[in-house]
Amino acid sequence: MVAAVSIKSLNKTFSSGRRALQEINIHIEAGEMVALIGASGSGKSTLLRHMAGLMAGDALGQGAIEIHGQTIQAQGKIAQDIRKTRSGVGFIFQQFNLVDRLPVIVNVLAGTLHRIPLWRSLLRWFTQSELAQGIEALKRVGIEECSFQRASTLSGGQQQRAAIARALVQGAKVILADEPIASLDPESSRKVMDILAKVNREDKCTVVVSLHQVNVAMKYCPRTIALNQGRVVYDGPSLALTPTLLRALYGADADDILALGDHISSLQDAKTPVPHLVHSSHAGQRELLAFAA
Repeated sequence: MVAAVSIKSLNKTFSSGRRALQEINIHIEAGEMVALIGASGSGKSTLLRHMAGLMAGDALGQGAIEIHGQTIQAQGKIAQDIRKTRSGVGFIFQQFNLVDRLPVIVNVLAGTLHRIPLWRSLLRWFTQSELAQGIEALKRVGIEECSFQRASTLSGGQQQRAAIARALVQGAKVILADEPIASLDPESSRKVMDILAKVNREDKCTVVVSLHQVNVAMKYCPRTIALNQGRVVYDGPSLALTPTLLRALYGADADDILALGDHISSLQDAKTPVPHLVHSSHAGQRELLAFAA
């Protein structure tokens, strides 16, 4: 079976000489929900941008990235047919990336641009079927009533949900979310993470999400990949990420990561846990939750 994401020997060195990514080798199966964690500057955003073909790795070596068997980049060169491959990859930015002056529905229907004629996209002319698809996507993320408002009138959480709706309309099989809750309040953060988990579960869509909060990763993502100074230092079950292990991986930087508690949980979580963690009672989760408390 072809992997959803395959990264081999990826390196990235910036012009300043700083090595942002070092020998990254990652294999993600279709339908997984994976968290990327690490302190600021660890390489999370850089790695996601490479996966989306927005940045190219070092030319030297055999670095390569494939999405569902299609080449994104190899040996420091973005694939020539990247637009076609990228049409199946939804990217959720921390700052939403909506056009403020346009209606929400138009922003969402930007997800169709890879499959409609150029003249229609320039005129913003969409069929009734496409409009219905966009409104249905907004309904799935809980903001269909905002369809014809200007994007600038939405709250940050609503804008992030509109960005997810755009990925749904796009028909993305892989969603890359770059710290999607970093600038949101607790309730908005909860809704965004719940939606990403639901899309992963119901649509069998592969989701890779970068997060600062370890507890959030444990709550929503069965698997976590931890980065430190551009290297993968852990790749395994999220529930094994105890404070003891994190300190072994990050040293003094672990305190900065552990200080960011799970700000989106509530007492109701015991009654309505995230589905993939319903049967979990791993000691690592208990230790981390006790530490955060």
